[in-house]
Amino acid sequence: MDTQQNTALTRALAEVPGPLPTSGVIHIAIPHTDRFTIVGNHLAQHPDLSCTAVGIAVRIQSLPQGIEIGIKALAARCREGEKRIAAALRELEAFGYLQRVRDRLPSGRFITRTVFCNQPTALVRSGPTAPQQPAAPARRPAQTPVPMPAPTTAPAGARTPPPGPDTSAPPVPPPPLFAAHPAPLFVPLVPPPTAPKPPPAPLPRPDEPTPELDRAATALLSDLRRHAPQLTLSETDIRHLVPGVAAWLERAAHPDAVRRTLTTDLPHPLRHPAKLLKHRLTALLPPPLRGAHDLTAPARPRITVTPFQTCDDCDRAFRSPAPGHCRDCREHREHREHREHREHREHREHRSEATRTAA
Repeated sequence: MDTQQNTALTRALAEVPGPLPTSGVIHIAIPHTDRFTIVGNHLAQHPDLSCTAVGIAVRIQSLPQGIEIGIKALAARCREGEKRIAAALRELEAFGYLQRVRDRLPSGRFITRTVFCNQPTALVRSGPTAPQQPAAPARRPAQTPVPMPAPTTAPAGARTPPPGPDTSAPPVPPPPLFAAHPAPLFVPLVPPPTAPKPPPAPLPRPDEPTPELDRAATALLSDLRRHAPQLTLSETDIRHLVPGVAAWLERAAHPDAVRRTLTTDLPHPLRHPAKLLKHRLTALLPPPLRGAHDLTAPARPRITVTPFQTCDDCDRAFRSPAPGHCRDCREHREHREHREHREHREHREHRSEATRTAA
């Protein structure tokens, strides 16, 4: 039995504008008429938010105002557990989509309001706005009529000054704000789209340009269309990119390696081939090739080892730069020499005393 074809799907695919891609997703966009929520790509394609956080944000954004969106309330509505929901809420709070603001009611009691902003960067650009309460009509006190001075006739050719402001009525105070907070609701971690971007890095150039490098770089760029038809460059683009390729060749990069770097994993469709090549030549520039002397291992410091010697008296091994006696034998010899010297001095003094007694 053959597989049944969905005629509605086939008809919808036929109405998709443009040629259908050979791989990847195909979007069939049917406009919604009711029960839909607008979600920005900055949230749906956020590079730092997890899919759970994005899904929780879409669920919160689709709920009406006043619905409880605590951890337990969301766990009752979703299949995720409380731990995953708590982690997702922390992610949304870190990037400014979810905020908790303390507010004071007219009764004096403080409450915590949970605020979800579908576009935090736009809120930061325009500043925190708060809905204004309609101001009650001010009750003016009864005033007595003041007689107006009679108008004077200005001379011909003179300019009549404009009437001044009426200072008789008291100034009406501005309507109070809903919640006045001295600090902004949050500090965004993502820079706004209007933030100034750093200037692009310049195209690398060779330190010592030569005609040989220029010819080799021109030939390599002109030959790229044989390996990738999308990289068919004009003469102006080739002249502009020649210094970048020459810088690669000057740093001992093989032409095949340069060609492989410029033609591998090209985007589809490729709209600006010259800009892509300039980016790759600048961002992937290899360092200069070092010489053979730079690749040798550094010489280790020479360590002097004291050799072993044999004691002349006790044949004990000890370390010493020259042969002789060990420490114990040296101390023993010094003690013996000291004792002999003392005995010799005492003997000499004894003989001197005996000589004086005999005399």
